[in-house]
Amino acid sequence: MTITLTEEPLAPTRLLRAVENELEAFLSGKRARAADGTTGEPAAALADFVLRGGKRVRPLMCLCGWAAARAGRPAPTPDAPPVEGARPTDQAPPEVVRAAASLELFHAFALIHDDVMDNSDTRRGAPSLHRLLASRSGRTTDAADERFGRCAALLLGDLAFSWADEALHTAGLPPRRLAAVLRIQDVMREELMAGQYLDLVAGRSAAADLGTALTATRLKTAAYTFQRPLQVGVALAGGDAALHEACGAYGLPLGEAFQLRDDLLGVFGDPAATGKPVGDDIREGRNTVLVALAVARADRTQRAVLSRTLGRPDIGEADIERVRRVLVDTGAREETERMITERLHKALDAVRGALFPDDVRDLLAAFADQAARRDR
Repeated sequence: MTITLTEEPLAPTRLLRAVENELEAFLSGKRARAADGTTGEPAAALADFVLRGGKRVRPLMCLCGWAAARAGRPAPTPDAPPVEGARPTDQAPPEVVRAAASLELFHAFALIHDDVMDNSDTRRGAPSLHRLLASRSGRTTDAADERFGRCAALLLGDLAFSWADEALHTAGLPPRRLAAVLRIQDVMREELMAGQYLDLVAGRSAAADLGTALTATRLKTAAYTFQRPLQVGVALAGGDAALHEACGAYGLPLGEAFQLRDDLLGVFGDPAATGKPVGDDIREGRNTVLVALAVARADRTQRAVLSRTLGRPDIGEADIERVRRVLVDTGAREETERMITERLHKALDAVRGALFPDDVRDLLAAFADQAARRDR
């Protein structure tokens, strides 16, 4: 997904620049502190991974939630009483930007562990971290290299988890606001783990299940990517329950649309654009909504194609093309597109409510359209 950049007060380029600067400052400090010790190489490898790129969706959603809740309040002092006429788009204060950046560090943990679990070769157009570490291991056999890479990546994922907590707890948030953020963060983390676990359980079954696939999508993508980061931002500004609910009404359907688009790109996308190999979901036998729809609609011949192909890491391009044909012929691809459009409209309806100030509403609406229709 390409985020359209503008220079308006509440614009992705302004918000993302603040987050990027905070990440660079935090990670530079980590590199400097670790440079003379045994943690120098791991710290540098993790910092490089975080700064390699990425959409920074979660920090952006967090800052949008903060801006929505700050409507009518001045930016510099989070606990100040409302002031008539203050703009919600004033630059977020440093403690809010750091809290938003902490979500990206947590996301690094999730990506690293996810790539290990999925045995993914690439991430963001470059080798996944466990592959990169395996190439540096200095071991004498391929098996030893692979084991080193996976084990080292798991440790660095844990380190990213720790750094996310450190960044949040050292942001300088008032205790009441920090406590509110932690309550949401705890739920978000439980939801992500539950969604990932459902994915693992589904991968052990020969039958793809639409209900399980939708539940996993809601937990590990919709809530984690959009709803909870928005609500973290609202909590940072002391927003009320109605705004928290509105963030869910926007974030959940958009997050589902985002994941459904990801499922399509994983099979039909362009690797040069997505930065990931096409067909990995098929080789891994992932229980995506797209696959579950195809299994439910397939005739005997189509079901046989899916049965002998899904979950086989050794299949070639010809096998993947046969699965693509089944996904098209059963109408699974078309139905997934319809589901994306339906959820996009739900998200847009939710964000048009009076609870969101105009600039936040415009940004969230534009972001929703890009997220649902992206090609990467």
